[in-house]
Amino acid sequence: MQIVTATEADIPAMCRLLAQLFEQEAEFVADETAQRRGLSQIIAEPALGRIFVARRDGEILGMVNLLFSVSTALGARVAWLEDMVVDRNQRGGAIGSALLQHAVEFAKQQGCRRITLLTDADNSAGQRFYRRYGFAISPMRPMRLLLP
Repeated sequence: MQIVTATEADIPAMCRLLAQLFEQEAEFVADETAQRRGLSQIIAEPALGRIFVARRDGEILGMVNLLFSVSTALGARVAWLEDMVVDRNQRGGAIGSALLQHAVEFAKQQGCRRITLLTDADNSAGQRFYRRYGFAISPMRPMRLLLP
């Protein structure tokens, strides 16, 4: 298995993975047009972030997305970890661990001082997974304002 930076050619497979992810999410619904647009934008503008895919024999097995920002609290670059998903038929084989470790190492290389992620409140398996890699629940509560 290889973990590589995603390209435009990977977008159809990543849309399939995102559809699986959004089936589990309480707040999001798959919209392939929107997902294609977002993935294309990140791939075209590496300063926004990076998408990594786990690939074996040409097949994409999983993906993770890092988006960059700057924290005034830290006075440094930080990252948001999003869209962490392994194909439902490939789970349990360390693909998620490899993707997460790759993303963390890449964030360190980019000078990021913090990685933030969101999980559904009832996703205890996901929370256990992230805790194994040093992530902790934050006392901050996410809030959203959806704009038209």
